[in-house]
Amino acid sequence: METASLRERKKLRTREALVDAAFDLFQRKGFEAATVDEIAESVEVSSRTFFRYFESKDDLLLSIQEQQFVLLFDLIRARPAGEAVLDVVRHAAVEVVRAAERGTHGFDPAKVSCMQALMAASPALAARCRASSAARTDELAGCLADRMGVPAADRRPYLVASMAVTAIQVAMTWHEADRSRPLSDNLDEAFVLLAAGINYPAGTARA
Repeated sequence: METASLRERKKLRTREALVDAAFDLFQRKGFEAATVDEIAESVEVSSRTFFRYFESKDDLLLSIQEQQFVLLFDLIRARPAGEAVLDVVRHAAVEVVRAAERGTHGFDPAKVSCMQALMAASPALAARCRASSAARTDELAGCLADRMGVPAADRRPYLVASMAVTAIQVAMTWHEADRSRPLSDNLDEAFVLLAAGINYPAGTARA
């Protein structure tokens, strides 16, 4: 049992070292210029070892996003019973983003900022991030269905999950346009606007 535990700790240290080395290279050389071979060499392991932990550089970069989703699901399950579902997602999602900004729950704000900057500079990476988020919509909907006490076939959890993922993406767009305001504040505002309803009245037509 102790041997297995030691092996797992060594694997975790290697994974963390690869992530540290990769982000150091991304910040110094840029995402495209940094190679898997360089990342592995920085940790004194082979490229083959790198691929035991990550499928690609993209996968390594988005491991932070994966960490955020894991925390999101945990926080949703921990929210008070009886809380309205959109409030559940709002409070959990904003807490995740604030954790990433403040460096709590195991996040490194420097790495989070680096990931956001790289995605803002690369449409391809941004698209991969959006696709990764969209792929978790079903899982988020299932988590919400459990809280709501409704079957998986119920359409409401999926609708709320889709709105939540969209709110996150919109908040990131606002943040890219004005980085003087924290992403967490933008996200909180997005959920407040959703909760208020979006069936806005038509404005007066211009002559």
